[in-house]
Amino acid sequence: QLQLVESGGGLVQPGRSLRLSCTSSGDTLDYYAIGWFRQAPGMARERVSCIDSSGGRTGYADSVKGRFTIPRDNDKNTLYLQMNSLKLEDAAVYYCAANTRYAGQEVREYDYWGQGTQVTVSS
Repeated sequence: QLQLVESGGGLVQPGRSLRLSCTSSGDTLDYYAIGWFRQAPGMARERVSCIDSSGGRTGYADSVKGRFTIPRDNDKNTLYLQMNSLKLEDAAVYYCAANTRYAGQEVREYDYWGQGTQVTVSS
């Protein structure tokens, strides 16, 4: 059973950068498509970015295009969410999720979820 663990969240000022990590136990991430989602208080969980298992195809929400990237390092069994030029509205709990099929955009398309890591953006 794949288990996902996110790390790297914290408090950051607007305009600064933060890198989140997602790693696994129970199985390696090599054959999984991964999605990063976020959920702010009172809001629905939304997809931020996703990447297929080969790393060749990525997708980004319009709100983060040009600021966030989703590199994966299969040698380290880790996937990242590099967040640059952070804005106040990026504050949320960030989750990584996985499935063995494709890098989907919807919450329901993912079978495995981490516990989330809090990102707070404040001056």
